Amino acid sequence: MTGTIYVLNGPNLNLLGKRQPEIYGHETLADVEIACLSQAESYGLEVRCLQSNAEAQLIDWIHAAREEADAIVINPGAFTHTSIAILDALNAFEGPVIEVHISNVHKREEFRRHSYVSLRADGVIAGCGTQGYLLAIDRVAKLVTATN
Repeated sequence: MTGTIYVLNGPNLNLLGKRQPEIYGHETLADVEIACLSQAESYGLEVRCLQSNAEAQLIDWIHAAREEADAIVINPGAFTHTSIAILDALNAFEGPVIEVHISNVHKREEFRRHSYVSLRADGVIAGCGTQGYLLAIDRVAKLVTATN
């Protein structure tokens, strides 16, 4: 493997900083990506940040990660609660998977409390704002280092 972490973001996360800032904050996805790159670099790892509103594209990136990445950090957005297909793709990935949610999904609508992705995730970080991505990179760095 290459020491690469895929950071995957699902639907509507391209609107981060603009959409419901009272829930998701004012940082943009570009801000998050810069922070992730810096955090991973401190561990000698690379990050590939990708965002799509299309379920099929996220699945294709998860498939690509099987050959190109040591770990996946994923914020699947609303697909968290609906996508068995993303769960199946993640189940085919052998490295660590950390699920991230900017908001505390457990304090929100009932439907947000169920996650298909959590059935595969090695850890779940919710309610820590965009800092959750950095916490996820810290965790996968430790997991990747322990296995290499």
